[in-house]
Amino acid sequence: MTLEEQIGLKIRELRNRNSLTQEELADRTELTKGFISQLERGLTAPSVSTLRDIAECLGTSLSDFFREEEDIQVVFPAEDYFEKDDKNGNRIHWLIATAQSKSLEPILVRLRPGTATAEDKPHEGEEFGYVLEGTLTLEYGNKTYTVRKGDSFLYPADRNHRIRCAGKREAVFLWVSTPPSF
Repeated sequence: MTLEEQIGLKIRELRNRNSLTQEELADRTELTKGFISQLERGLTAPSVSTLRDIAECLGTSLSDFFREEEDIQVVFPAEDYFEKDDKNGNRIHWLIATAQSKSLEPILVRLRPGTATAEDKPHEGEEFGYVLEGTLTLEYGNKTYTVRKGDSFLYPADRNHRIRCAGKREAVFLWVSTPPSF
């Protein structure tokens, strides 16, 4: 695909996204509908100032217009999870294998009765949790909280903290740390 065709395709995509006809875009940019049509088909190339005007009318800047969209992974299938059993037989599922390069890290934790996560020392960031099954005891600094199925918790990670399974059955919870620290 030629550069002219790429530019034309991008103009057409942005125009359609803004629900504009070629004629409406032409009116807003003081160009002709025929010229817009030629641009979109890659038959002609606009000057830099004309392209800047078109981009602004389409709600973007020249730098954003030419920015390549990153092909990012959005869905993370279960078979990509990284799983580990700790020394107490608790199961930890890292739900996003590449989370260390992200700003947060979600994990699914299964705590057996009478066990706990390792004590976490104060660190930068926050931690969030949502209890899917069972009951937890959250030790945060010198305070203790009971967190039941359907409850959630959120705290700055600036104090020692640990999570215990408080019931006679396994506790399962989603735990999200930002920035990643697990």
